[in-house]
Amino acid sequence: MSITIKKDVHIAAMRLAGRITGEVLNLMAKEIRPGISTAELDNIAEEYIRSKGAVPSFKGLYGYPASICASVNNEIIHGIPDGRRLKEGDIISIDTGAYINGFHGDAARTFAVGEISPERQRLIDVTRESFFRGIEYAKEGNHLSEISAAIQDYAESSGFSVVRDYVGHGIGREMHEDPEVPNYRRGRLGPRLIKGMTIAVEPMLTAGSFRVRTLKNDWTVVTRDGSDSAHYENTVLITDGEPELFTLV
Repeated sequence: MSITIKKDVHIAAMRLAGRITGEVLNLMAKEIRPGISTAELDNIAEEYIRSKGAVPSFKGLYGYPASICASVNNEIIHGIPDGRRLKEGDIISIDTGAYINGFHGDAARTFAVGEISPERQRLIDVTRESFFRGIEYAKEGNHLSEISAAIQDYAESSGFSVVRDYVGHGIGREMHEDPEVPNYRRGRLGPRLIKGMTIAVEPMLTAGSFRVRTLKNDWTVVTRDGSDSAHYENTVLITDGEPELFTLV
């Protein structure tokens, strides 16, 4: 494992990339409504990222074709934007990133489309809160596993499952760097957190089983039992005090 500790100049670049990424998600919150297509959302996001002098981190990454991942209802991650139009009552997870000055930002949110059921709203709320329960432990000297355990404990005590097949990650010059950041216990402490580490913490919760499958497009991951899923992510800097969230703007 090779964890890169960021210097002040790197952190400044990541802070900018993170801010643009967070602004894109704030824009998505304003644009998401019944009738809009996921392809239209992708176009809006890409235009905004490029208007800031950045490029979309996801576009072309491992061959991915779009600037956002747009995952609806039982889709967990990597939903490919297309002509499908959102309907009243849907939920949609948008995951995106911006690359500028040699560094990436990465973040995700799950949004309501119009009026949604109380059950779906609670899934969104618990997923978001599980992130914040986790990063209470994102402090120098703690172990990575303490973040993971807190996310799992809160999610499962609230009646939801935590996806095992996909995890968070280090981030910096590359979108995916060491270390992996699980949202569940793996039975070991994991690395100790050090000032200057940058990680993407991203709980993915489901309303049913944590088991998943991948659709025939080889990208979109869905719940195996068809239950709803939600996703919440920020790019996090470990400091000598409270963590800094680059993508929460």
